[in-house]
Amino acid sequence: MTAITLFSLVLTLSAQESAQPAISADELMRLAVQNEVAAANRTSPKHMFRSRKTGPKQSQTHLYVETTQAMAGMLIATDGHPLTAEQKKSEMNRLNALISNPDALRRKRTREKDDSEHSLRILKALPDAFRYEYAGSEEGTAQIGGVGAQLVRLKFTPNPSYAPPTHVEQVLAGMQGSVAIDLNQHRIAAIDGTLFKDVTFGWGIIGRLDKGGHFLVLQADVGSGSWEITQMNLDFTGKVLIFKNLNFVSNEVFSDFQPVPSDTSFAQGVELLKVEEQRLAQGGFPSFDKKNAD
Repeated sequence: MTAITLFSLVLTLSAQESAQPAISADELMRLAVQNEVAAANRTSPKHMFRSRKTGPKQSQTHLYVETTQAMAGMLIATDGHPLTAEQKKSEMNRLNALISNPDALRRKRTREKDDSEHSLRILKALPDAFRYEYAGSEEGTAQIGGVGAQLVRLKFTPNPSYAPPTHVEQVLAGMQGSVAIDLNQHRIAAIDGTLFKDVTFGWGIIGRLDKGGHFLVLQADVGSGSWEITQMNLDFTGKVLIFKNLNFVSNEVFSDFQPVPSDTSFAQGVELLKVEEQRLAQGGFPSFDKKNAD
C-alpha cells in the first residue's frame, strides 16, 4: 500500500467516524423519538398539500388542508384523469355535509385523533422494542429529511427482552429494518420495516399479519423546521377475526406543501381546496397529474 493510498484510507475512515454521533445508536434513537413525540404534542404550522395514492386497482389524487377542526380533503383525479361533473358534485356534497353538520365533523376529528394516538403509541415503543446499530450515513433529499440534510442510518432488530404491553405494539416483535435520522434536528427521516415472521394478535383470534409484510414511511422538513410525511408504502397480508382475509397494498406520495394560516377553519380549508383545484385544472391538470405520478 503506497503512502498516498494509506493517507486516502485514513481520510475516508476519519470522515465516516465524524459522521457517526458520539452517543450510542440506542441513545440516538431514543432522542429522535422524544423529539417526534414533542412535535406531535405541540401546535405546528399548517399546510395544504397534494397526495397521490396508488393501489392494486387505481390511483387517486387528493388535495388536503390541515385545519383547526379536522383534515379537509378533496378527491381531484382518478388514474390521472380529472373528475367528471357528477363526481365533483358528489365531492362537494360530502364536504358541505361536514361543514353543515358539527357532530359529523367532531366524529371525523375524533377518528383522526384516535389514529394519531395509535401511531404515537407505536412510536413511543420503538426505543425499547428494538436494538439499534449504526449502518452508515447519507445525504437527505426533498422526500427524506430535506435537501442537503445529514442523515445517519440505523439498523434495528427485535429486543428479545421487550414485552409488548398491548396488541397494538405486538407487531413490533416480528419486525426488523432500518431508520434514518437527521443529525441536526434529531428527527426521524425514514422508517423501513419488514416482518420476518408471522405476527398474531390476541392469541390469533383478533388477527394475524403474514411474514414478508413491509412498510416504508418517509418524512422531511418542508420549511421552517416543520416536518411532514412525504411517502407511505404499505404491503401486508393476513387475517382479521380469523376468517376475514387482509390484503392491503398502498403507495402514497405527498408533495407540494404550502403553508396556510394557523387558524384556518374546516370551511375555510374547503375554500382553499376549491381554489387550488381550479388552479390545477386551468394549468392542464391531466398531464400535470401524470407527470407527478412517476
